[in-house]
Amino acid sequence: MATSPQKAIHAALVANLLIAATKFVTAQFSGSSAMLAEGIHSLADTSNELLLLYGRRRALLPPDEQFPFGHGKEVYFWSFVVAILVFAVGAGSSIYQGIDHLMAPHPIRHSRVNYVVLALAAVFEGGSWYVSLREFSRTKGKRGYFAAVHRAKDPSIFVVLMEDSAALLGLGTALAGIVLSHLTGNSMYDASASVVIGLILGVTASILAAETKSLLIGESANREVVEGIREIVRSAEGIKHLNEILTLHMGPEFILVNLSVEFDDSASADDIEAIVAGIDTRIKSVYPHVKRIFVEAEARRAKVKATDMP
Repeated sequence: MATSPQKAIHAALVANLLIAATKFVTAQFSGSSAMLAEGIHSLADTSNELLLLYGRRRALLPPDEQFPFGHGKEVYFWSFVVAILVFAVGAGSSIYQGIDHLMAPHPIRHSRVNYVVLALAAVFEGGSWYVSLREFSRTKGKRGYFAAVHRAKDPSIFVVLMEDSAALLGLGTALAGIVLSHLTGNSMYDASASVVIGLILGVTASILAAETKSLLIGESANREVVEGIREIVRSAEGIKHLNEILTLHMGPEFILVNLSVEFDDSASADDIEAIVAGIDTRIKSVYPHVKRIFVEAEARRAKVKATDMP
């Protein structure tokens, strides 16, 4: 059975593939710059969904000698590639098409065909957007949407959601450009709409790149997870002091935890082994995404003031 991110990606893939083919045929038939930009946009989104599916499949590869912590970050890498493609292919091509038609304008033919295609595209795109929004809402919890995007550790869902949102904005922009060109007989509005669509994609791509770059470099676990681990360690019998918690997402469902603790002075080697095993079991039972835990035994670290430094 497909996971929630895969459902959203598959829905977007089917919708964008059908929409792209329809838009390109209509752009050729009508000569609309905005419709051509929308076709390029949908084709880029189709390629993006394929890359996301490929990244998720690669992320499932088991650990090996070269990658002892697995391949979970593959999904982060391919999501970053998607952001670059949205910017380079989607935004760049749309702006180029718009400027080209502004410099060499030509009238739009058969405007009513464009209206039918845009309406159908809005239905298909809206369905895909609803699926991705529903799946994203399930994972975001009580956070707001912007906060959830910033703190999400699986970029697949919010990438698709932002792509679909940009697509709906693009459809509205294309419709406005075609309607104004039809009513005034001035194709400048259609060409300008293509440029605006490119700018929408550029902003979307910038946001996606910033969020996926952070995950690719290495984000810590969310604050509530870190605080929960802190409470578990502090409440464990035999722990005198917790010095430091370091967490790292090796993938959407793989958290690496490194703990620096001071054990009770009276604890023997066997006691320490039992304490560590207990902490490991309890943390993993509460937070299943924690896959590896390393514990360092260190004396309590004294805080050094800046004025005490030589």
